[in-house]
Amino acid sequence: QVTLVESGGGLVQAGGSLRLSCAGSGRTFSTFAMGWFRQAPGKEREFVSSIMWSGGSIYYADSVKGRFTISRDNAKNTVYLQMNSLKAEDTAVYYCAAGSSSRVISQNRYSYLGQGTQVTVSS
Repeated sequence: QVTLVESGGGLVQAGGSLRLSCAGSGRTFSTFAMGWFRQAPGKEREFVSSIMWSGGSIYYADSVKGRFTISRDNAKNTVYLQMNSLKAEDTAVYYCAAGSSSRVISQNRYSYLGQGTQVTVSS
């Protein structure tokens, strides 16, 4: 079993930045690929980014390419999502996920999901 806890969400103005963190505990964190999803009000949950256990094989949704950066620190059992140049349409609950590979996570398949953290971007 893996428990994922997100933090770092909040209210930010358009054009600003936030860094989300996801702390994992339980089974060996470093063996999992990790990813981020988001769900805006009235919309389905969508893939944002994923990263392999090694820090490679990174995937991004087209909507966040060039603005968001995923990274991980296995020594701290933590994965990060640096979000720059935020837009109003980035407003959503952001979820951390763990799965078998970054490619599988990019296909909306994962084994564990956190509780989410709210990100609100004001225009």
